[in-house]
Amino acid sequence: MIKRTIALFSILAAPVFADPATVEHVTFKKSGDTFTFTVTLKHTDTGWDDYADAWRIKDADGNVLGERKLAHPHVEEQPFTRSLSGVKISPDIDTVWVDAHDTVNGWASGDTKVSLR
Repeated sequence: MIKRTIALFSILAAPVFADPATVEHVTFKKSGDTFTFTVTLKHTDTGWDDYADAWRIKDADGNVLGERKLAHPHVEEQPFTRSLSGVKISPDIDTVWVDAHDTVNGWASGDTKVSLR
């Protein structure tokens, strides 16, 4: 009986796993020596406790080239699109990765590969 009670409390105390934020679509435009990235994210934002709060652009080595912070939940606007301008990328880089962040799961593991050529 005690083992069943402990097992029940363990299940009830387990964290609720929320869906990670995902990158749905990425476009970019080069202007001079900088890029503007436009990224569409999807996430089951529920409010201030669980929402997509950033996305970033990385090179092949994982160096962050640009990051867009998102200041508020988008509960009623899913998926949603935001841009980031002025991203400097070395001419020798021809591929970047874009990943999403949310307040519960952190950085999502399903990076989106983007060819710049």
